[in-house]
Amino acid sequence: MADEKDSGNGSIRQRPWDLVVETVLLELVGLALFGIATLLAWLFFGWLPDPTLGMLTTSMLALWPAVELHRAGPPRRLAVVAAVLALATVTLLVAAAANWALPESADSDVGILIGYVVAVPVGAAVFAWFINRANVA
Repeated sequence: MADEKDSGNGSIRQRPWDLVVETVLLELVGLALFGIATLLAWLFFGWLPDPTLGMLTTSMLALWPAVELHRAGPPRRLAVVAAVLALATVTLLVAAAANWALPESADSDVGILIGYVVAVPVGAAVFAWFINRANVA
């Protein structure tokens, strides 16, 4: 790829913005797969899956670029910790805002799903920023 560069120590650098765009696109694919599975399960079996299954489906695809970035270079524990903290913080803040804005959906965990979907690209951006910053230093 044109945006990846070898920094000399075998690690591949990627701009945080590219990782965010790729994560968002994969998130949309994961949400589409979850939507199709939900529609089929509802039509044929009358079953509506738990929103946690939506978070799992979304994250399995969306976190793949960050995993590949982590595998490409030496492990950076600080980057992983910062990404997880960003993921948790943004998830909780957006979930609280969604539950406040849509109180009727608060019991069905829709707010936490919305928060997680918004937080995954933020966590990926924080992770890529820390990885690239460590590679430059």
